[in-house]
Amino acid sequence: MAGRLGPPRLPATPYGQGAEAAPSLADILERVLDKGVVIAGDIRINLLDIELLTIKLRLLVASVDKAKEMGIDWWEHDPSLSSRARTRAVQDDDVERSLTEENARLRAEIAALRARAEDRSVDG
Repeated sequence: MAGRLGPPRLPATPYGQGAEAAPSLADILERVLDKGVVIAGDIRINLLDIELLTIKLRLLVASVDKAKEMGIDWWEHDPSLSSRARTRAVQDDDVERSLTEENARLRAEIAALRARAEDRSVDG
């Protein structure tokens, strides 16, 4: 009778028959990076119903391409992570410095014009 029923079968797994069909760590990592995973959580420390500290944690695990597809590209603008961002930061700093100098020069000119206008109104 055992011969008619065939060999014993292994129980079905979510990944198919047998252990060889289970995905490898590389397959799982590829799926996670392709789809992206978000982990979010809050930590709150209270003492007698007084909130002392709140920490909000957000973690996104995704490939660079997937992150860009979602509109996330902060690493491209962080000077500590990108040489292009460092160059832009130096240029922006130069622009900001020149704007600050121009602002100070214009304020001095306005003050001089106001002083002249007051002198004319006192004389006239």
